[in-house]
Amino acid sequence: MDDTALDRLDGRLIRLLAEEPRIGVLECSRRLGVARGTVQARLDRLRSRGVIRGFGPELEPAALGYPVTAFATLEISQGQGRSVRAHLASVPEVLEMHTITGQGDMLCRIVARSNADLQRVIDRVVGFEGIVRASTAIALENPVPYRVLPLVDQASAPPEPR
Repeated sequence: MDDTALDRLDGRLIRLLAEEPRIGVLECSRRLGVARGTVQARLDRLRSRGVIRGFGPELEPAALGYPVTAFATLEISQGQGRSVRAHLASVPEVLEMHTITGQGDMLCRIVARSNADLQRVIDRVVGFEGIVRASTAIALENPVPYRVLPLVDQASAPPEPR
């Protein structure tokens, strides 16, 4: 099997773990109808390949008191990428950062306690010497939250006949 390929059993195992993250290996094997060792081997392989990164709780920033989400596109001074990354990693409200093509050099997802607090967060984000310019957009709603299971379903489906 291709090292990046998922088969149907992998897909079923991942979906089961996503739907019931506290389920044990033995219960997984029972529900999937395979040996416990098979489930454990699949889990080990999926983890070593980086497909499964962890089993921690999924947290909701709004429920933690950060209901405002915004996206900041940053332009970075030449040669300042490493220091800007370190700066952004030190700001707790920066949930993600991606280097990008197109307008800007980096895209960050940030959260804040309110719109007024968002100004404080933005000031902290852009108040760094290596950031030349920033453009921020506030998210109004999230009709398709971050998801990966549709990719798992697609990647683990049998190939369609030609």
